[in-house]
Amino acid sequence: MDDTYIGVIEMFGGNFAPRGWAFCNGQLLSISQYQALFSILGTTYGGDGRTTFGLPDLRGRVPKHVGNGPGLQPVTLGEKAGRETVALTTGNLPAHSHDGSSLTATLGCNEEDGDNDEPAGRNLGIASSGTPYNSSANDASFGGGSVSGNTGLQGGNQPFDIQNPFLGMNYIICMEGVYPPRS
Repeated sequence: MDDTYIGVIEMFGGNFAPRGWAFCNGQLLSISQYQALFSILGTTYGGDGRTTFGLPDLRGRVPKHVGNGPGLQPVTLGEKAGRETVALTTGNLPAHSHDGSSLTATLGCNEEDGDNDEPAGRNLGIASSGTPYNSSANDASFGGGSVSGNTGLQGGNQPFDIQNPFLGMNYIICMEGVYPPRS
């Protein structure tokens, strides 16, 4: 591995970092001990830039190429973004409405024996024969108002996983090797 460029990151199936390599877990290193690697990474991934610098932290992250392109959001070196889970809000949903397919309303009424064969005013009456009273009195009408309701609440408002299926591997970075020439 001596011919590998310093700063190269590779996946490694082992549970240890080989000699001259380190896990990409965000650890801070001494600038004086790893001057060549610091000259490549700088403080892009952390550190104070006087005595320490940080390695990239790829735990729980997927690498993404830097730059931009048509229809893509620009990505800068060392930028972190994204989440493992997300909770939808009403702002995430398309505008929509819910129509009621049927509605049942119950209107209150009073039952009293009448003492007049021909009630006057806006009374709805039923004669003893069981047929509605019909005379020259005004028709009875519902006096306005509204009927309201809702479709009922559903769901638990819990975040859900948005990760692709994955296999845990170690990312390692070359700390000792060939200094990469600039082209």
